Parts: sequence; structure tokens; C-alpha cells
Amino acid sequence: MKQGFFTAILIVVTYAVSLGFYIWMGTTSPESMFHAIWKGGPIVSVLMALILMVIAYTVERIVSLNKAAGKGGITDFVNSLKQDVDSGSIDQAIARCDDHQSSLAAVIRAVLERYKLLAVHNITDREKRMSEMQKAVEEATVMEMPLLEKNLVAISTIASISTMVGLLGTTLGMIRAFAAMATSGSPDAVQLSMGISEALFNTALGILGGIMGIVTYNIFTSRVDRFNYMIDEAAYYIIQTLSTGKSQS
Repeated sequence: MKQGFFTAILIVVTYAVSLGFYIWMGTTSPESMFHAIWKGGPIVSVLMALILMVIAYTVERIVSLNKAAGKGGITDFVNSLKQDVDSGSIDQAIARCDDHQSSLAAVIRAVLERYKLLAVHNITDREKRMSEMQKAVEEATVMEMPLLEKNLVAISTIASISTMVGLLGTTLGMIRAFAAMATSGSPDAVQLSMGISEALFNTALGILGGIMGIVTYNIFTSRVDRFNYMIDEAAYYIIQTLSTGKSQS
């Protein structure tokens, strides 16, 4: 599914769910917390939709990054590859990469395929071989990184938007509160309290959405950085093994 289409569907679904929940809150008992949140005004539904989007993106990222980690431990996988390379079993190492099904495996597979291609063309210069294999790492990493970083920009954007939308709701609530205070005679206590309530609930939901977005963005960015580090280290390790060993296809 294309990213733009997925995002459009997610926006529609989350807002439909949040709007339905917002309407339902208006039917609850006036003494309930749900009814108090409902008094925050229609922007509450937008804020709830943003929070639901953060949750949806979080679930998607967890599933995708767990898939990118592949099957089994990274250390055992790299050690097994080194044994295959040392024994000259390049095809077996490639098959092991296919079985692991990780982003790291995809990069190492590209290195091994480039090594086989260099062997076919009888390129024996060590510096040339290392340069070509390093180029294979860079090309494969460029292909893998968008998959690892997918939706991180969206999460970061939601974190900023949520705070701004909450501020908008706060401003509208305060406008209502000051309008109640500006009425002739004694201020309308009901309108005053509703305005303050709207401001406070929008502030709270906006801050909540911002916190969730910032925390999840930082967590997933750290995981992607670790992936990138592991790819660089493992690729360098395998390239050195291929360059100094007596491997053959």
C-alpha cells in the first residue's frame, strides 16, 4: 500500500472514530468525566484523532522494526556468516541471508552478491574489491533506510501539530471565557466555566498528544540508529573477512 494512500485512510478512519466517540461523550451523564471532556468543544475530536494516529503509527513501527530485525539473534547470524565465508561457502551464506529476512541480511546479501560478481570478472586487486563491496553496502543501505524510517516524519509532525491544535482549542476556550466575563451585569458563570473547561481540556489533550509523539519518535529514531550501526559494523566485518580470506563462490 502506498504511503500517501495509507496516511489518507488513517486520517479518515481515526477522525471518524474520534468524532463518533466525541458525539457519544455528549450523551453521557453531565457528572461523568466523558461529558466534561465533551465540553472541551469540537477541537477535542481532532486532538483525539491525532492521538489515535500516533498509536496507529506506533503499532505499525513496532511490527515493521521487529520484522526488520529478522529471525534469530544478530550476533549468531553474523558469526554463522563468517564461518560460511571462511569455508568458501558464499552461496550458503547468501541462502542464510535469505532465511534471516532482516535489513541487515539484505545488506550483507548485496555484499556477497557483489563479491561473487567480482570473482566472475577476475578482479583480484584488494582495494578495488573492498571499494566495490563498500559501494554495495551503501546502495543496499539506501534501499533499506526508507523502510526503517517510514512514518517517523509523520509521528514528528503529529507531535508538533497536536501541541498547536491544543493551543488553538485553549485560545478558543479563553475567548469564550472572556466573552462571558464581558457580558453586561454579572458574568455568566456557566459560560465562564465552559470556556475555562474547554481551554483546559484542549490544553491537556494537546500536551498528551505532543508527549506521545515526541517519546515514540525518539524511541524509534534510536532503534533505527542502532540498526544503522549494526549494519555498518556487520558489513565492515564481512568485507574484511572476504578481503583477507580465501573465499570462493
